[in-house]
Amino acid sequence: MSVPPATLGDVDVDEARTVKSQLAAYAGELLAGRVSATAAAVRAGVAIGLAPRPDGSFGVAVRYPLGTSTARMVARRLRAEAGPVVDVRRTGRVRPFVVRATRAPVPTARAVGETRRVRPLRPGVSVANQAVTAGTLGGFVTVAGDPGTFLLSNHHVLVGPSGRTGDPVLQPAPADGGSAEDRVGTLTAFVPLTGGEPALADAALARLDAGVETDPTYPVGALAGVAEVVGDDAVQKIGRTTGVTDGRVTAIELDGLVVGYGSDVGELRFDNQIEVEGSGEQPFSAGGDSGALVYRPSDRRAVGLLFAGSETGGENGRGLTYLNPVDEVLTALGATLV
Repeated sequence: MSVPPATLGDVDVDEARTVKSQLAAYAGELLAGRVSATAAAVRAGVAIGLAPRPDGSFGVAVRYPLGTSTARMVARRLRAEAGPVVDVRRTGRVRPFVVRATRAPVPTARAVGETRRVRPLRPGVSVANQAVTAGTLGGFVTVAGDPGTFLLSNHHVLVGPSGRTGDPVLQPAPADGGSAEDRVGTLTAFVPLTGGEPALADAALARLDAGVETDPTYPVGALAGVAEVVGDDAVQKIGRTTGVTDGRVTAIELDGLVVGYGSDVGELRFDNQIEVEGSGEQPFSAGGDSGALVYRPSDRRAVGLLFAGSETGGENGRGLTYLNPVDEVLTALGATLV
């Protein structure tokens, strides 16, 4: 293939999308004969998206996981082909960011994002299906034609590997001591996650039980709506494990992101995802923060639903966090943010 030479600072978003498409096709050619054609992208683990830059230009984001020789080879060849317009980063193992069953509950880093029982319910608290360890309550939504209020989180937080509509949802989550007495609602709707098919969102809703009060204004005030990420936006989130953290968007429109869901589901490929890296030396998220709603503090608009990440990789070595675009989530669930 041949990619026209480009220097940083002179590539706009449309040009970057063209180069992304060319590099994705080239990656497929490189993989031909190495792995089966139907599983090439997933098994290689190479994700390709757009890398927004502070000056308003764009690069092409290429991500590959640690310890995968084929993916490393592909990433290096893409960089060699397209030059400095390609932003290559190594990720750690990307997985859903619930609390792992082998770990003890982790206290929050600050006095936000609680592991304890919290009433009224608010964003950032511990929540999960009765059969799941612990994740985060992202926010509250309404559904057209339904008078109820629903809490929003991830599929793997509210559904887990085998949940069904009507399952109890607990706050705090089981890993944080939650029991039947801590039920706040029931699993109502979710976006299916199907092996072998690219996914766009890992999301679910639980209808709140009558009498359960909420505080949707915590911690930054009522959200002003939703927004599409179009650059290297500064973002923030409140999560069950790490509390309030700040980060910056490092990739958008990321296709081919492979997330390891374990033996029950296996590896799933996600397209059109958002990547965030923590500001300074701190990670943006950790296990237990799955389900957190990520927003721009500058205008209090939600941009994504946190669902996965790595504990290593990225420029500061503290890991990378991945979000479903919030408009994809809400459209799939037929919901509107409160």
